[in-house]
Amino acid sequence: MIRVLQVFHGMDCGGAENMIMNLYRHIDRTKVQFDFLVHTTKKCFFDDEIRQLGGNIYYVPYYKIINGKQYKKALDTFFKAHPEITIVHGHLGSCAHVYLQIAKKYGCYAIAHSHNTKPKGFSLKNLLYRIFTYKTRKVADYFFGCSIAAAEYRFGYKIAHSNKCNILKNAIDVEKFAYSEDYRKEIRDEFNLGNKFVIGHVGRFNTQKNHAFLIDIFKTVHEKKPNSILILVGGGDLMPMIKQKVDSLGLNEAVIFTGLRSDVHKMMSAFDVFLFPSLYEGLPVTLVEAQAAGLPVVCSDVITSEISITNSITFLPLENEDEWSDNLLKHSKKFDNQYELILQNGYDIKTSAYYLTDYYLKCIK
Repeated sequence: MIRVLQVFHGMDCGGAENMIMNLYRHIDRTKVQFDFLVHTTKKCFFDDEIRQLGGNIYYVPYYKIINGKQYKKALDTFFKAHPEITIVHGHLGSCAHVYLQIAKKYGCYAIAHSHNTKPKGFSLKNLLYRIFTYKTRKVADYFFGCSIAAAEYRFGYKIAHSNKCNILKNAIDVEKFAYSEDYRKEIRDEFNLGNKFVIGHVGRFNTQKNHAFLIDIFKTVHEKKPNSILILVGGGDLMPMIKQKVDSLGLNEAVIFTGLRSDVHKMMSAFDVFLFPSLYEGLPVTLVEAQAAGLPVVCSDVITSEISITNSITFLPLENEDEWSDNLLKHSKKFDNQYELILQNGYDIKTSAYYLTDYYLKCIK
């Protein structure tokens, strides 16, 4: 059995974290075992499950550039103490060039994984990210992207289209997310939804997910269809600010904050339409899940068209709340179950887990 170190900020319930946990549950753990290197001491959503599956969680300081010397020392100490680690799979991009380089110093095989595409518009933060992460292209032995667009953005066109890079689709347990009348009734009873028109969203409360605009869209929907309800699944630092906005708009009775949920597959069956106005994404696993449940999806046009697996997605520019609300209101009925189409397009977690097991084993030969 080989041990692969997965590197994240923390193992809370986000897209990349969900993706790697989906793989972890289905990978052949008699051949490959995951450990996790995280940059926070806060207890995270998946910590208990990781340990139950046989993985270890290790902590290093959060990288801030100014603490670079301390950070490198902590990594040196870690890799000296853990010669059992043979592969390092880096999902945290901001400091991948640092931890992957030190991992290679201790004989580890280094993988860099891109989960996002370019944010819309210019920002100093994005420019600095691009500058500081450029070295990753020179350090990593191999590259993964959740989509072609994500690989091109992070690693450049040449690497993204080379034999050193592969697309690892954000696969899911497809049958688990198939639409269920029983799940729909269970969740609608839990939240007293009755026959209301329910718009759903699953995502961390951060800038990327664009919750402020999402609330503006729902305000317009609610004015046109008073029996509409918005359900927001997830946690994150910006939740208090979004709750305050909901309160200021008088939408408290129409917006439900569920917090983190371990039954997102059930939540999907309770929704009538899925709303996803992100500012940038790689290939969001939550949109694969929504399509598997047969949900119509209205999302921003900055998201790669590779995500359109079924005929249920509408892409819109991040501009006009009326256009978004009109599109949401078109979807009063659910689409037919689409999980067979998701399977046919290569998003089955069992297939991806088999591929990744085989890939890791080949790395060490």
